[in-house]
Amino acid sequence: MPAASRAGSRAPKGTPRDPAKKTIPNVLQFSKEEELHAYREMLLIRRFEEKAGQMYGMGLIGGFCHLYIGQEAVVVGMQMAAQEGDQVITGYRDHGHMLVCGMDPKGVMAELTGRRGGYSKGKGGSMHMFSKEKNFFGGHGIVGAQVSLGTGLAFANWYRNNGRVSLTYFGDGAANQGQVYESFNMAALWKLPVVYIIENNRYAMGTAVTRASAQTDFSKRGLSFNIPGEQVDGMDVRAVRDAGRRAIDYCRSGQGPYILEMQTYRYRGHSMSDPAKYRSKDEVTRMREEHDPIEQVRRRLLGEWKVSEDELKTIDAKVREIVNEAAEFATHDPEPDPSELWTDVLLDA
Repeated sequence: MPAASRAGSRAPKGTPRDPAKKTIPNVLQFSKEEELHAYREMLLIRRFEEKAGQMYGMGLIGGFCHLYIGQEAVVVGMQMAAQEGDQVITGYRDHGHMLVCGMDPKGVMAELTGRRGGYSKGKGGSMHMFSKEKNFFGGHGIVGAQVSLGTGLAFANWYRNNGRVSLTYFGDGAANQGQVYESFNMAALWKLPVVYIIENNRYAMGTAVTRASAQTDFSKRGLSFNIPGEQVDGMDVRAVRDAGRRAIDYCRSGQGPYILEMQTYRYRGHSMSDPAKYRSKDEVTRMREEHDPIEQVRRRLLGEWKVSEDELKTIDAKVREIVNEAAEFATHDPEPDPSELWTDVLLDA
């Protein structure tokens, strides 16, 4: 499956909905093509992250590595709602965001392993990848730093009157940072086109939100700035796409910023060094069995759209092939030359 047609493409246009099909209140149904698109994109992220975890365990990836397993519906649904040219910026749990923006899995994995073919020439690793071409403005290692930068992207859009929207992702832990509220104030004051997407996976590193946040309804965090917000089932890609469209349309129409609290869940620890002993195995198992975002789409494809098991296995096989090729490239691509230590340090304007 070519990379250009796989992750960089926008969601296909929906076919007319069957009027006899039962709809879920407040959640727009997907066409078969949309379900398949979401399934492929989320599965690519899941398989890529599983492979990255394996490679980290083998010592092929060093430093930090934060996996996105469990949260795939958030970025896939939001990207299905976005338009060409809208920007994405996020924190350090960023591999899924890169892939759904259309960045080459080989370049992403090569950066994780510190190779020349990586998006930052092997110098940045997991938390320092960018692609101006794909409108991905980085995963950032400083907690909350991307929020002010994402607000700056929105300011540039507003100044240039280009109709673009900044999709600025951050977590429940980052939501308590002071610069977040400085950004909220500026965005509301100037009516900047930015959607603040709070990925509430319930644990900021190892601390539950109930122990760290006085206001656990993160959709209300912008009320004092007159920023509207809503809570979204971040495990249902349809709910995410639906809310994403409302928020993006609101921002693009010149009404200012919007907050979406995505209620999601990560299955793995905060990073690869986190044993996640602050939560029970039963809790994780229950979330996997009852709310897994990929399994929800899979059940609908099998049940409502009569897609065969063989077709889904073929999709999985193609996704695994993409991921395996990326891993193969990332383990055989040369490391940067030592002289690269002195390049890309200063930009001559």
